[in-house]
Amino acid sequence: MARLLIVHHTVSPATQEMFDAVVDGARTDDIEGVDVHIRAALAAGPTELLAADAVLLGTPANIGYMSGALKDFFDRTYYPAQNDTQDLPYALFVHGDNDTSGAVRAVESIAKGMGWERHRPPVTVTGRPDAEAREACWELGAVTALAALERAGS
Repeated sequence: MARLLIVHHTVSPATQEMFDAVVDGARTDDIEGVDVHIRAALAAGPTELLAADAVLLGTPANIGYMSGALKDFFDRTYYPAQNDTQDLPYALFVHGDNDTSGAVRAVESIAKGMGWERHRPPVTVTGRPDAEAREACWELGAVTALAALERAGS
């Protein structure tokens, strides 16, 4: 069975809405054979990451950067997992009040250093998520689950 790891820091209502849509997409009945593991960024560690066939990250943009909780996840997993997660498919969703570019840039820089492969552009939302944003998050969850399935089968 394929494993999709969703690592998130969703303290705001808007980020929680995006997260809920991502999880709904990842767990859609249309995709079978994917075990979705959800971990708060402060609780996720190298063991979960090393077992994953794909990872989906979620964060608010805090003061122009990813959340401290997601940065902490990267700090704790970077060296233990770096050599064993090469080419791991990943995706990202980010919410910000007015800008998400710094958070996206930071996550993508670390993911590149880990040797991960971004399989979809990030879903970024400023302000309240509308129906279109929630649909984009749902799709991100579904296609990342499919990426996990594909990697597990290869």
